[in-house]
Amino acid sequence: MSLARLRDPYFSHRHRRILHVLRIALALAITYAITETFAIPHQGWALVSTVMVMGNLPHIGGVLDKARQRLLGTLLGAGWGVMLIAAPLPWPTLLPLGTLTGIAVATWISFGKRYGYGGLMFAISLLLVVGDGTQSLGVALWRGFDVLLGTLVGIAVTVLVLPHKATDLLRFTLADNLDRMARLYHAHTSAGAELDVDARELLKACSRLLVKQRGLVDAIHREHRLTRGELDDLISLQRRMFSTIELLLETHWNTRAGHERIEAMHGLRDQQHTLARTLGTLAFQVRTGHPVAVDFVPFDLQRHADLAGEAHAEDGRRLFSPSGYLWLNRELSRLTGELIDRLGRLERLPSRRLRKGASRHGLLAPPDASRPIDKDKPDDRQQA
Repeated sequence: MSLARLRDPYFSHRHRRILHVLRIALALAITYAITETFAIPHQGWALVSTVMVMGNLPHIGGVLDKARQRLLGTLLGAGWGVMLIAAPLPWPTLLPLGTLTGIAVATWISFGKRYGYGGLMFAISLLLVVGDGTQSLGVALWRGFDVLLGTLVGIAVTVLVLPHKATDLLRFTLADNLDRMARLYHAHTSAGAELDVDARELLKACSRLLVKQRGLVDAIHREHRLTRGELDDLISLQRRMFSTIELLLETHWNTRAGHERIEAMHGLRDQQHTLARTLGTLAFQVRTGHPVAVDFVPFDLQRHADLAGEAHAEDGRRLFSPSGYLWLNRELSRLTGELIDRLGRLERLPSRRLRKGASRHGLLAPPDASRPIDKDKPDDRQQA
């Protein structure tokens, strides 16, 4: 297998599970080899630290964020423990009292914040160093060193060995979400009164992808590609687009007159299909790392104003449903245009690596929003 193939983001993403297993095994082997070669005492703590840092986080950003908290918590906890052991305390009870005080302060500071793991590592490192209160200073220092060694090995292996970036994971989940919303919106134009099974599954998949993107914010920020504000904007726009499509799918006509008014709006279906294709094209450009440059045509409501504004039922009642239905379509179009603008202004989102690998994976043209999902192709693989 060529080196270019191994560095291919599509390859790393598709095989991320087995690659993560291999990285953990390699990191443990390296940690064990180091501790055995140099006869480092208490080597078990180094191995435990390696596994805890890598854990169930296959991407660089997640490991860096977790490792940073672990390093900080370990250094502070071990340092506080060493100070308590080395200090000439006049009363034996001051050692456990100082330990409890340190843990209480760390818990107070990290409570309810994203640094909770760092607070936990402070407490664990402090307790390991202090032990039962009879530990020597040498044992405390060796245990602290083992934790740092395992953490650094885990970081190095994650970054250097077939790395999987959280930013790439965001690209694929964002593209998949846009692709599914395009198909949902296209299906809406020919949907019946009730949602079919495929539409419901697509709705669930979109919801899961939004949750997954929200969980990647800290990891992506740690990779220094996108800011938290930029990520929040992207996720918020997707959520609003998804809610609008869901409302459209759940729209049912109370009167036949309202439905007939919608059907009489010539050109409406063409506008809807164009918007669905725009979403599909946007998904393609994000997935393949191209600069976002979509020819976006805003939804024109004025051409349907006469039919929507003066709609009445057979009994003379005013019908508001055509106007509301058109507004939902216009809102989806507006949100799509705003998302295109936001993505187009992200200078660090396009990827040359992705563009080079796209041709090897058959990603040569934007997908048709109306086609069914092919689960065997990398661009259609569910990320949830």
